[in-house]
Amino acid sequence: MIPSAPDAAWPGALLSRLHDVIHPPLAALLTLENVIQLVPTAILGLLYARRAHTLAGSPNRVPGWRRACFYGGLLTILAALLSPIGELSDELLYAHMVEHLLMGDIAALLIVLGLTGPLLAPILRIRFFDRLRSLAHPLVAFPLWAIDLYVWHLPFLYQAALRHLAVHALQHTMFIALGINMWMCLFGPLPMPRWFGNLGRLVYIVAVRLVGGVLGNIFLWSGTVFYPFYVHPDAAWHIAPLTDQRMAGGIMMTEESILTLLLFCWLFLRAARESEERQELLDFAHDHDIALTEERAARAVSAGRGAELRRRLERVSEAVSESVERS
Repeated sequence: MIPSAPDAAWPGALLSRLHDVIHPPLAALLTLENVIQLVPTAILGLLYARRAHTLAGSPNRVPGWRRACFYGGLLTILAALLSPIGELSDELLYAHMVEHLLMGDIAALLIVLGLTGPLLAPILRIRFFDRLRSLAHPLVAFPLWAIDLYVWHLPFLYQAALRHLAVHALQHTMFIALGINMWMCLFGPLPMPRWFGNLGRLVYIVAVRLVGGVLGNIFLWSGTVFYPFYVHPDAAWHIAPLTDQRMAGGIMMTEESILTLLLFCWLFLRAARESEERQELLDFAHDHDIALTEERAARAVSAGRGAELRRRLERVSEAVSESVERS
């Protein structure tokens, strides 16, 4: 059977389009939409570098691995916007899903891992930003993130973001900002409620991953095309709209599963380390006849101040020894 002219021509057209996506001209990368989103990213990187440089000669210097995480987060945002993924995101739903996961999940997590208390101190001295700390409370951060995730995936808003530059930039900004806020509860330097220990963190991780998993399953198993915007681009790529949508759901489920496994491993190691550190503090206090309750030791270790408490106990022990020697 001899193929018709369009059928015979489509492989060449597809390869040509793929080449344009992988090797886009500079003008295609530096679109107004990308510039609007990249300028704040660059400013954030410069401010971080300046503050980290200020702290470099002090005891509060930012560890190298934290700086690497922060800049890695910014580079992840750049990669999502400027790589072929960003170009494909306007034509294929699964590519758009990859872009959003990179920015709202991976980049946001890396940025939070790059933060320390001394880094944020100048910002938190500003009353407006200090009041925003309440948004990082687990009972606030989680619903804000979940609502943002689901509302932006409503067909009306999602397709509005695809059609309008300002809406798309706002969508990306909110995914990143509320993603950072969500991760702050687990990895950020801000103090958390006393009840938000390892058990609280476990429930938080399960809740966050469950919310993302439900959305991924909706994309994966639904027989309805949610975003007609992609129908014509899908046809150009010879992908059925439902296949594209299910690929997006599958990608989301895969990323969620991997990240959940890593978070569980992190939480297990954290619990083991905290248990050991807490017991060492209690043993030290007991051996030197210093009053230390298990609750106080656990609270210090959970807040990441176990070493600070250990130094205080050592100073108390030294003071007691000197007093005994004088008498």
